[in-house]
Amino acid sequence: MITLRYHIISIAAVFLALAVGVVLGTSSVSEGLLKSVGGEKEELQAQVDQLGAERAQFKAQADAADRFDTTVAPLAVQGQLTGRSVVLISSPEVEDGRRAAMAKLLRDSGADVTGEVRLGEALTDPDRTDQLRGVVTQLLPAGVQLPTAADPGTLAGGLIGPLTLVNPQTGQPQAADDARAAALSGLAGGGYATASEGLRPAQLAVVLTGGRLAGDNAADRATALARFATQIDRSGQGAVLAGESGSSDGRGAVGVARVDPAIASALSTVDNAETGAGRVAVVLAAREQADRQSGHYGVASSAQGPVPGTRGDS
Repeated sequence: MITLRYHIISIAAVFLALAVGVVLGTSSVSEGLLKSVGGEKEELQAQVDQLGAERAQFKAQADAADRFDTTVAPLAVQGQLTGRSVVLISSPEVEDGRRAAMAKLLRDSGADVTGEVRLGEALTDPDRTDQLRGVVTQLLPAGVQLPTAADPGTLAGGLIGPLTLVNPQTGQPQAADDARAAALSGLAGGGYATASEGLRPAQLAVVLTGGRLAGDNAADRATALARFATQIDRSGQGAVLAGESGSSDGRGAVGVARVDPAIASALSTVDNAETGAGRVAVVLAAREQADRQSGHYGVASSAQGPVPGTRGDS
């Protein structure tokens, strides 16, 4: 006879069976899922390891290539600037080692490096344009005329150019020694620029800058540096604006210079000056400037070639 107790036991057995089935089924699915995820993790880890190994290999190859370029660079530029004088100007973000490497290669080329000027943050600060204008006007040596443009880069170049470069027509200094010393001291006091001791005016200038600038006013500062280099170029026999990787885009001084026809037609640029090959390009571009020619070199798509003499080469 089927009793109530029998029904209760039967129902309990059914639910127990369902529970056991769910547990067993869940365990089976979980084990399968874990195995699948574990397999994918191992595969992804293998890919990461492979990419890491390839990256290390590429870096080693790049380092080896740069060491090779640095080793042969003195031979590549030997005699290129013999009898020429060069002043080295650098923006704040350029590291001491890269500035020293550039100065050494210029000397290896036969150039007389007459001194260095290190620009301060204040020079390209758009919030200090009015202050800069007053300082430049106050420090301007007798006989030197400022350009008509009022942007900070042109103003600063309009003063520093005649202080650091000889007159391209006469080959004579554009400011008396005492006036040059006073102006450079005033620029240093305001945080605009600092000159090395004993700096002498040169024929040519190399303006070193970093890569892509960062910050809210990066585009303004890049524009100021490009226009500064342009005015330096106009003040002497010629100038080369040399930036590092990233300098050729819209927030880099080299990029700004290359997209402006008025600048690009006269000023030479290099976009990989942190490498041995880039430094060679800077020296050869300076020689080109001395011969009244200009060009744009490096590895960016906006470059005409890696070095002068290779325009259009792939």
